[in-house]
Amino acid sequence: MKLKITPTRNEIRLGDDEFIVSKTDTKGRITYANRTFMKISGFAEPELLGVQHNIVRHPDMPRGVFQLLWSTLQGGQEFFGYVKNLCKDGSFYWVLANITPDLDSAGQLRGYYSVRRKPKASALAVLEPIYRRMLELEREAGPREAIARSQAYLQELLQQQGTDYTGFVLALTQEVRS
Repeated sequence: MKLKITPTRNEIRLGDDEFIVSKTDTKGRITYANRTFMKISGFAEPELLGVQHNIVRHPDMPRGVFQLLWSTLQGGQEFFGYVKNLCKDGSFYWVLANITPDLDSAGQLRGYYSVRRKPKASALAVLEPIYRRMLELEREAGPREAIARSQAYLQELLQQQGTDYTGFVLALTQEVRS
């Protein structure tokens, strides 16, 4: 059962040298969480292990982004994206996430490996209004059409820029790091 957490406006920021690392099984249940993940999220290891990774999903995140994440991973590709997460106390934190399929020696999927780091404020300044609009579109569309509507908006934006989400994120990351 997912905890009922009331989001607050309190932001927790990762340090420049901090990395959140976690592993999940193929169903998205956490099998490993590093100390930074526990410290930032406020969850103890027993509260995380065996639990769906969406325990830290913030309601401000559009469902369309998570659909894109899962379709990318299920296609065997790694995912790069900006994600707003929820802490146990209702605070939030932003990350630049890199999630990769974790394959065994026979090439069979055994789960996912994720490394998250602190995003630059200038990247979030670009992404936050996009995510806000996607969320508005999801709410307007209702549950059945929410994901399709927000993804259509995102795809139109990306098409106008001649890129896909991964290219957009990586270009934005390069721009803000130079």
